[in-house]
Amino acid sequence: MVDFGNRLKQLRIREGYTQQQLADKLGVTKSVVSYYELQERYPSPDVLIRLAHVFCVTTDFLLGLEHKELIDLGGLSEEDIVTVKRMINALKNK
Repeated sequence: MVDFGNRLKQLRIREGYTQQQLADKLGVTKSVVSYYELQERYPSPDVLIRLAHVFCVTTDFLLGLEHKELIDLGGLSEEDIVTVKRMINALKNK
């Protein structure tokens, strides 16, 4: 969990959440989110799982064990999924 706090803060900012908004989603206080970001505390396994769901990433990604982010394609048609994959490949080859 070397970089957990920074990774959490980057995800929170990228998604446009304040610490209070994230805290409300997790059922914790704003100060707890601040402690996580400052790496003064680490989340329980239950909160870690909730964080993964909020940001649509794996717990391994949050913990710095994995460096790939996942994209939730649930609810998209097969045609939409093909389009998204093409867009991703085009961006990678840019």
